[in-house]
Amino acid sequence: MQKLTPAGRRVLDVAAELFYRQGIHAVGVEAIAAGAGVTKKTLYACFGSKDQLVTAYLTERDQRWRDWLAEWGGDSATDRLLGTFDALAAWMDREDFRGCAFVNALAELPSADHPAHAVVVGQKHWMRDYFADLAREAGVADPEDFAKSALLLYEGVTVAASAGIDGAAAQARKAAAALLG
Repeated sequence: MQKLTPAGRRVLDVAAELFYRQGIHAVGVEAIAAGAGVTKKTLYACFGSKDQLVTAYLTERDQRWRDWLAEWGGDSATDRLLGTFDALAAWMDREDFRGCAFVNALAELPSADHPAHAVVVGQKHWMRDYFADLAREAGVADPEDFAKSALLLYEGVTVAASAGIDGAAAQARKAAAALLG
């Protein structure tokens, strides 16, 4: 993503908050511009369209998650793999969790033609590949199969936590450990 002007930064910050809390379709550019203290013209000058703003929001959120995840784990690939579930639990506690932003966006933007669709799909593929890489490094016999199962556990945590089910990340961590053998 290109470097943002101060006005662009405010627009993206306000949009991210509103999109995550209220939903992408529920939030208009008027509300974003007003919250950022800019005109709609400035918003469009910074991002071109609401679709591009949504794409920037999801791209930045994905990078924040990747950076957060890099801070977790331990010395071994197994520790880092299982630490993913600890990182997810901490993220959900910290972020006033309202579900996975990418799954929420996908529900609102099902068309593969929307520019943000590729960001959502890319994030899920990255997570699967992250699990596969760590499983490979940990010596798992079939890292690709393990990664598919780990991704299902990871996604299940976000859904269960959205429904108010406590301890989902810890349970998924135990299940992932059992899959590791």
